[in-house]
Amino acid sequence: MIVSSRGTHRALTALVGAAVALVCATTGGEAQTPATAGREVPARMLPAPSTVSPEMQRLLAAPIPGNWNSPPNTPEQWQAFAAQADRDPRDPQPLLDRFGITSERMVVNGIPAYMMTPSDLPAENRDRLLVHLHGGCYMMGGGVAAMYEGAMLAGFGHFRVLSVDYRRPPAFPYPAALDDAVAAWRGALEITDPNKMAIFGASAGGALTLSTVLRLKQEGLPLPAAIAPGTPMSDLTKRSDSFYTNRLVDNVLMGTEGRCQAMAEVYADGHDLADPMLSPVYGDMSGFPPTILTTGTRDLLLSDTVRVHRNLRRAGVVADLHVYEAQAHANYVRDIPESREAFEEMARFFDTHLDR
Repeated sequence: MIVSSRGTHRALTALVGAAVALVCATTGGEAQTPATAGREVPARMLPAPSTVSPEMQRLLAAPIPGNWNSPPNTPEQWQAFAAQADRDPRDPQPLLDRFGITSERMVVNGIPAYMMTPSDLPAENRDRLLVHLHGGCYMMGGGVAAMYEGAMLAGFGHFRVLSVDYRRPPAFPYPAALDDAVAAWRGALEITDPNKMAIFGASAGGALTLSTVLRLKQEGLPLPAAIAPGTPMSDLTKRSDSFYTNRLVDNVLMGTEGRCQAMAEVYADGHDLADPMLSPVYGDMSGFPPTILTTGTRDLLLSDTVRVHRNLRRAGVVADLHVYEAQAHANYVRDIPESREAFEEMARFFDTHLDR
């Protein structure tokens, strides 16, 4: 049988149409794209690049802890873990001394916090204030350690910084940390004009920065003039690509089987992990203030950060994304040469967007 090319085209079109109709009938709606199988990647050695500082190279060469994927799994074990974290905080005092920063413990609208003021505070920053929400996977980094990242921005950026010592799990699960962040912001509004304030923080502090803005929008409260969520834990549902591409490449978080994800789930306390107040990448970011985001090429949360940036851009928000060479999760919040560049970038961004 001989069929013309036109007839062949009609026959193929009919066949394709029938196949699409069958798929629609079986799925109950539009034709669905079948899930694509993943791709296996062979094991390989990752050298510490010579393009970064020796201090950064040493961080990159650090081995993966043998127990990285064995987090506590009983309430008693979590209580002991949290108690140990409280006894072994990161000491900010060397940073405070180096930068000539004075710190004052205070209570802001019922929330404990630390006000840090650099000795070389320039005139244009005297009425400006940065509100800092510390990281630590929601469970670590409290007490005086809450000042550590804040001291870096106060020192490198020459701003006053208010570091919030929010409540932490397991004693205080969600929404305690978010409630405290919002309450501290309300208190800060009594101190400074919101157009002269920013909110920033890394990791869990980055997620809290985003969730706090979502809550402020819900409650009709004034928003900060700018925010800086660094490598935010913006998707606790573990859907982001770099959770898998950077698994065990990041030697800070290692992978989603590690302690940080487990701590975040203890904080979530059974709530839906896709709730924007826990996974802010799923929130409505329209009307957000100008945002600067920071991550690294080896960061397990690289995609978490990239996805937030794209959502902000789609919403018409001014948003800068800074991706640093070879850095794993929040490496820039370490006392290494690369820290200066990251915090000075944030400071310039705030200087651009905060009123004087």
